[in-house]
Amino acid sequence: MKTFKHYLAESEKTFDYRIKLVGDLPAGFIKEFKSRLKKFDPAGIGDEKKTPVMSQPLDFPDHTNESVTMMDVSFRYPATPPQIKQIAELLGLNPDRIAMVQQTYDNSIDKELLGINDNKDLLTDTNLPAPDAEQKELSKEYAATGKDKSIVKNSAEDATWTVAGGTTPPAETTDDIPMGTKSPMTDVKRPPKPATGFKK
Repeated sequence: MKTFKHYLAESEKTFDYRIKLVGDLPAGFIKEFKSRLKKFDPAGIGDEKKTPVMSQPLDFPDHTNESVTMMDVSFRYPATPPQIKQIAELLGLNPDRIAMVQQTYDNSIDKELLGINDNKDLLTDTNLPAPDAEQKELSKEYAATGKDKSIVKNSAEDATWTVAGGTTPPAETTDDIPMGTKSPMTDVKRPPKPATGFKK
């Protein structure tokens, strides 16, 4: 029979992160850094692993030709990247040289990057089904120019089809109204000018 402590351990929620530090680290930094991480009640802190020198380290766009030291941590209390950067800064490390991500997210990125090599080269891969009659016709239409395009052949100017119900007479517009030659002001009579008292 399982003890209460065993059930409690099984139901315990942890927050799993991957902490990354770019470049060479000061002597004794890792030991002191791990000691400061105890404030988050770690369920486990893994050993640090160092990558070879990379031209563009992931998560560090401002750094080039640097190696990255990584460690997986599991906390019982959640932590945020600013908190981790503050700990590193208090130990004398530039906060731009440290990053923290979720382990599941980082693993998915690694898996995606590895899968890129399995992608087919669509330009040279000829293992595709042969085009059917409709695709061939559409290819001809795409390559056609000028009056050879079907959209030009079916334009309103050259259309040979008729509308159901016959043709309708053209609508009358203001351009069809006869224009007069007499100004509307021609028959307007002005009243006599008022007297001003001016004498010649």
